[in-house]
Amino acid sequence: MPPPPPTDRLTFHEMELLDLDDMAELFADPLVMRHYDHPFSRDESRAWVEWGQRLYREHGHGLWLLRLRMSGELVGDCGLTPQEVDGETSIEVGYHVRSTLQGNGYATGAAEACRTYAASELGLRRLIAIIKPANAASQRVAEKIGLPLERATRDRHDNEVLVFSGDPSASNT
Repeated sequence: MPPPPPTDRLTFHEMELLDLDDMAELFADPLVMRHYDHPFSRDESRAWVEWGQRLYREHGHGLWLLRLRMSGELVGDCGLTPQEVDGETSIEVGYHVRSTLQGNGYATGAAEACRTYAASELGLRRLIAIIKPANAASQRVAEKIGLPLERATRDRHDNEVLVFSGDPSASNT
């Protein structure tokens, strides 16, 4: 399946190993990765890109590379991935934005485009976001795109997480 169509400011592209330098730089940034256990090494970034490529083959969607529409500059990634929470697999919208570009609405714009894609192209009636309690910015993005807080739980690493959930076909206004 093709990635989501461009927004006014962003384009979506399938990740390739040719993007490894950009992705390794993104995931090595401690600010981008502050809600992870640690910034990623180059090998962990390669594994991320390869995971994304497997998702495209197996599911037709995954995390897409985000670029500014006007300049082609890397923004980060955003997309739809299967995630298991409390024994149930759901599709999650997730994103990472370069630290120098955070606070400009790119995560919200990209996540909104993915929410629309989840409803229109995939026919999903449930979309989730799994967010650590300290990540207030991502919680705001989830709420802005129509995913209210559903519950607190623990992830597969026994970390406390919040699950935001909603019907992506419902209006988020």
